[in-house]
Amino acid sequence: MKRVEISGPDIIETVRAALQFISYYHTKDYLMHLSEAYEREESAPAHGAIGQILESSRLAAIGQRPMCQDTGMVTVFARLGQDAHINSEKTLSDLINDGVRFAYLDAKNPLRASMVDDPLFDRKNTKDNTPAVTHVELVAGNTLELMIAAKGGGSENKARFTVLNPSESVSDWVVQTIETLGAGWCPPGVIGIGVGGSSEKAMLLAKRAVMEPIDMSELVRRGPNSNSEEFRLDLYNRINALGIGAQGLGGVTTVVDVKLATYPTHAASQPVALMPQCAANRHARVTLDGSGPAYMSPPNLSDWPSIMNEQSTVNLRRVNLDTLTREKMADWKTGETLLLSGKMLTGRDAAHKRLADMQAAGQELPVSLKDRVIYYVGPVDPVKGETIGPAGPTTSNRMDGFTDMVLGEGLLSMIGKAERSQATIDKIATHKATYLIAVGGAAVLVAKAIRNAKVVAFADLGMEAIHEFTVVDMPVTVAVDTQGVSIHTTGPKRWRRKQ
Repeated sequence: MKRVEISGPDIIETVRAALQFISYYHTKDYLMHLSEAYEREESAPAHGAIGQILESSRLAAIGQRPMCQDTGMVTVFARLGQDAHINSEKTLSDLINDGVRFAYLDAKNPLRASMVDDPLFDRKNTKDNTPAVTHVELVAGNTLELMIAAKGGGSENKARFTVLNPSESVSDWVVQTIETLGAGWCPPGVIGIGVGGSSEKAMLLAKRAVMEPIDMSELVRRGPNSNSEEFRLDLYNRINALGIGAQGLGGVTTVVDVKLATYPTHAASQPVALMPQCAANRHARVTLDGSGPAYMSPPNLSDWPSIMNEQSTVNLRRVNLDTLTREKMADWKTGETLLLSGKMLTGRDAAHKRLADMQAAGQELPVSLKDRVIYYVGPVDPVKGETIGPAGPTTSNRMDGFTDMVLGEGLLSMIGKAERSQATIDKIATHKATYLIAVGGAAVLVAKAIRNAKVVAFADLGMEAIHEFTVVDMPVTVAVDTQGVSIHTTGPKRWRRKQ
């Protein structure tokens, strides 16, 4: 086989281009399956959530801006041919990190940097989203294949691992585990299952599996032809029968596909890994053959269905945040869609922690929370005249420990994504407050509703600073009402089917 030289700059450019590409383009297979899920969804809140994801995806593709504000932790699976030579003084990992750096600092489409260099103590942001998590395998051939993913924290945090006895059911464990995950991984998405090998091998199998082409619609139509396909189809039906639905709102589609990868293992062991892939589903596979950088072909905009013109906003409740009171929230019902206008604050983990520390020290808070609404978001920096970059919600339960503090300061409502703990729901009911959700994966659509943004506290925290947004008709769903009724409990219960 002919020996091939692959240059370092070509690897850097390939990684840069791929990460930019997957930040704003969904894969065609996922779009097709999500569109089919939209058409068959019977739950009104879930139907609306899928519609928002699809429309936001179309807007992201048109404007080439991130479909989700959490632009992910980069993972690369590299398969280097034994007859390929990397012509560079830098290691492959260093070349990949250079590509990540250029992608995330691109002035035309800056991506949010989320990596912290010290995971245990200082946790300071690296500012360029490096380093990537890189796995290298030496294989036959003379090319370099890169499987590149950008995985958000919400779905990554829901990865699970166990070691079952060989006689135990993998399918039962998967279904039981998914019931406990909540909606923080942003369904509807893909579930990857890795079985076998060792503990670390099973996790890698699952993570690679979610990057395989989505073909569940074809499998459903023709039926399974192997044990593996029968396993996948069974889990697809059982998971969707749980009734979790899009964003955990209750519905008929929680996953659009289930992937399985296996590896030989010890006779006494059955390692099993579960890897959720969120609605952003960002991944790419590119191959360098020595002829230059590898680029992906842009999709056709006709691949996106037109959604928002099908959804009337005439009968939706419009809410003026500037005059909102507890009395006005009293008749909001879980599952109801609201259109918010007026001023709201933003804040995430770091801002809440700083507020709590100031309150404990008896210091005056830099911004009053009385009669305000706070949005859990860390937006992307704006470009091209934008008011703010893509600004979808972050997972709310990370702020559960601060609920007493903010509600005690007079906060009326919180906006985020996914479920809250029962203790937090009880506190919301006690204070006659509410919890609302914006759709995870619809960051561009949310940003269109934001007409003004300014930092009002903790500017040093960057994207975690407290902003004040002025919004017009920002769509949200009532997740917990003033009585403590949660749609993340009632929705799945209503749509759960017998198995």
